[in-house]
Amino acid sequence: MPSLNTSVKKMVEQARARIEEVETRDAIKMVDDPEVVIVDLRDVRERQRSGFIPGSFHCPRGMLEFWVDPESPYFKEIFAEDKKFVFHCASGWRSALSVALLQDMGFQAAHLKEGFSTWEKQGGPVEYPAPKS
Repeated sequence: MPSLNTSVKKMVEQARARIEEVETRDAIKMVDDPEVVIVDLRDVRERQRSGFIPGSFHCPRGMLEFWVDPESPYFKEIFAEDKKFVFHCASGWRSALSVALLQDMGFQAAHLKEGFSTWEKQGGPVEYPAPKS
């Protein structure tokens, strides 16, 4: 096995030290705020299995940079809106790294500190996709 220069845990720690983290209880209050876009980075299978935050925008982690960059052929207009963006994944690791990367690109955003893992436990609303017929 090759020796790594750093671990993903260390990368997440470094990202968290320089980005805005939103506590679950505070993010729950943002669900109906028209000035906030909650962005779900999880895989579609995670959303199907665990549900999702109502009104959240799904942006698969692998497309993030391409959907945010206005010069990309894959750009999504939602990222041009003058709103607060709060990204989340399951546990907060992918979203911490993602928000640090976005910050490096010049896009300001925050992330859900503990991810979706504590959302429902703390009273956050959850929707599930309609069953396929």
